[in-house]
Amino acid sequence: MDNQALIESFIEFKDEKNIDRITLMAILEDSLKLVLRKKYGSDENFDIIVNPDKGDLEIWHNRVVVEDDELEDESAEISLTDARKIEEDFEVGEEVSEPVLIKDLGRRAILTLSQNLKMKTLEHDYANIYEKFKELEGEIVSGEVHYIQRNHVIIVDDEQNEMILPKQQQIPSDFFKKGETVRAVIHEVVLKGNKPQIVLSRTSPVFMERLFEQEIPEVYDGLITIKKVVRMPGEKAKVAVESYDDRIDPVGACVGMRGSRIHTIVRELRNENIDVINFTNNEELMIQRAMSPAQVSRIEIDEENKQVKVYVKSDQVSKAIGAKGSNVRLASQLIGKEIDVFRDEPQEEDVELIEFSEEFDDWVIESLHKIGLDTAKSVLAQDVDYIVEKADLEIETVEAIMTILAREFEE
Repeated sequence: MDNQALIESFIEFKDEKNIDRITLMAILEDSLKLVLRKKYGSDENFDIIVNPDKGDLEIWHNRVVVEDDELEDESAEISLTDARKIEEDFEVGEEVSEPVLIKDLGRRAILTLSQNLKMKTLEHDYANIYEKFKELEGEIVSGEVHYIQRNHVIIVDDEQNEMILPKQQQIPSDFFKKGETVRAVIHEVVLKGNKPQIVLSRTSPVFMERLFEQEIPEVYDGLITIKKVVRMPGEKAKVAVESYDDRIDPVGACVGMRGSRIHTIVRELRNENIDVINFTNNEELMIQRAMSPAQVSRIEIDEENKQVKVYVKSDQVSKAIGAKGSNVRLASQLIGKEIDVFRDEPQEEDVELIEFSEEFDDWVIESLHKIGLDTAKSVLAQDVDYIVEKADLEIETVEAIMTILAREFEE
């Protein structure tokens, strides 16, 4: 390989990778200096001239002429005899500039040069990809499913950049086929060594925010602001929205006539049930709205411990708690306080749980006390699933407790 062949092949590579002229020159120069250091021990006495526009590459070795018996550093000095082989009139002390051809560096040096050029170009390519996608974190991208594994899916965009969608960032009901188009949000961009890894997410609240922006013009234009999104991906979500224009109904605008606008988002999220809520700074009113579709009778707020007791009628308990506790859990996340649901019924004669110490172990009673259940009726007012989750008890244990307590009042 000669100098011109090297630069021509590299220019083709540069055009393919879309590398600018200055970067090309820097990569070539750095790579050549590495080869020169390996062969001559130093690159200080060399001039490298790269002109990719003309396809020129010149390397000049600069050395000072010394007497034959005084030659010590062949990288910086040349003997008078060797200098006069180049030009007969050279004298001691003068500087000799001699061209160096790539082919004269040897096969090993050429191989090192080739490998280093590829490595430097890839590093540049990786850096560009990292910077590009780092700026796009939090934005929606779409791509084609390229490869499916048990723990992740590889998706490629139009420029063949690979993006990874981990299993934990997929909606539980997601099912992908090779070649299909998938939308997701760029969750994070990290470096694995020098190579950027673009991690996507379909479970992130940000994904839902971006879908609202894409599908609802008022959100995109900033007329409606999304204050907060909380999700149980694929199951249920609550979205608090607000408009500073009194003429706009933010909930109605997001849902659309007969749900026409939000339907596209629901379908994209595998039929995730979305409650759109009108945001307010009135905390009690916000809690009432967050508990939708349940109707709240009264609310007690413990600001110090960031806990809320919500009382609902008997026929509203299941709505308030929701399937698998989804409604009360999401409402808690939306307002930033722990919400406990209680039946709002007339106070009748009650029995302290401690009175049942013969029927229940002390640790069971203690577990119920820790979640604020001190009496028989306070336990009976709760849903079985709720107590199982909050008190960390087995469902069989809770059902047995309920049976014993209910029998007390039947008697």
